Amino acid sequence: MTKVGLAVHRTFHSVSHSRNFRLFFGGQVVSVTGTWMQSVASALLVYKLTGSGVALGVQGALNFGPLLVFGVWGGLLADRRDKRRILIVTQSASALLAFALWGLVAADVVRLWMVYALSFVQGLATAADNPARQSFYAEMVGQGDLTNAVSLNSAVMTSTRIVGPALAGLFADTIGLAPCFLINGISYLAVIGALVAMRPGELHRTPVPEARKGQLREGFTYVWRTPGLRLPLMWMAAIFTFSYNFSVLFLVLARGPFHGSDGTYGLLLSVMGVGSLAGALMMARQQHPSPRRLAFAAVGFGVVSMVVAVAPTLWFVLVVLVPCGLVSAVFMITGNSTLQLTSRPEMRGRVMALYGIVFLGGTPFGAPIAGWVADHFGPRIGIALGGVVAIVIGLVAMYTLMRRRLRELLPAAAAPTSAAPDEPAVRSAV
Repeated sequence: MTKVGLAVHRTFHSVSHSRNFRLFFGGQVVSVTGTWMQSVASALLVYKLTGSGVALGVQGALNFGPLLVFGVWGGLLADRRDKRRILIVTQSASALLAFALWGLVAADVVRLWMVYALSFVQGLATAADNPARQSFYAEMVGQGDLTNAVSLNSAVMTSTRIVGPALAGLFADTIGLAPCFLINGISYLAVIGALVAMRPGELHRTPVPEARKGQLREGFTYVWRTPGLRLPLMWMAAIFTFSYNFSVLFLVLARGPFHGSDGTYGLLLSVMGVGSLAGALMMARQQHPSPRRLAFAAVGFGVVSMVVAVAPTLWFVLVVLVPCGLVSAVFMITGNSTLQLTSRPEMRGRVMALYGIVFLGGTPFGAPIAGWVADHFGPRIGIALGGVVAIVIGLVAMYTLMRRRLRELLPAAAAPTSAAPDEPAVRSAV
């Protein structure tokens, strides 16, 4: 096998070795394309109805707020129940909600409160879907290929972000927003069909904890007492909340300083998706994520975000968004994989529920703040502040890891001095 062939094999190892993951991977390619189309179309719809960045933030808060409140219950459900069946139910519910929004927009009767209500109900479905989906990768491919599977799923998310937003922007400029919601509803059939077609006997089932009181508290306690989980979650919580508000800030940036169309907003997200795809494929060849890589990726993301904020022209922004997408993908994948590989199998659903809370549940706080900053000070300031937060958190993470490393090394260095008088102190150096 050539070096190129070996690299391709390592990159797509999970797809070639697991029929269940291959089905899921294919279904996700179709479904997530539709999801990105609806995500962009929903933001454009709210902005057309209100012209307000704050309204965009409120919509994001309603979409992900339920995850913040009910996400831990979704994690407990994922630990106690069949994850595949949970996903079939949640994906079916999401399809029905997309069809409902399509009907309202196509009939030209949609109002802001209707969009808000459907966003909230979608958030309830996400609260159950996200922890089940995040912890389902280990069941499809096993522990050994987990990082590869997470990276490939991120590659799906990012590659479809190239196509989905571009299509949504094109439709918005030509035939309207309604087809975006219709296509999304239909696209869910692909992943539902993939889940139904899986072979349950080939799944790597995780232990199911016996139902008892205190299991939610047990999950919180487990994470808090495990530094390898607690510290990355705290770092990611700050960055996801204040630095990952692209759907709000990029739309205001496209329509404000650059005086662009709906297609310009889709173009910004698509180009960032190109970089994210490159980062996801690069990470697919890595097997051992580390907090150190997470810290470096945070600093890198912050630096590139600040360059995006000061970029003078649209073309300059488009160029810089490629590395911005790359380091953002490295940060997300490293954080996700670190949590999954560090947590015990019977606790993974609850741990990934907390990951979902910090990844998406921070939106109810971050998105309205980003919208307010964009309305009062401009989107560039919002992007720059997000970059500052990422840099500060990354540097704090580096300092914390360095101190932990020194504490681990000092006892080992001091050990020879405590040896008995007749023991040679140089023994440990041999």
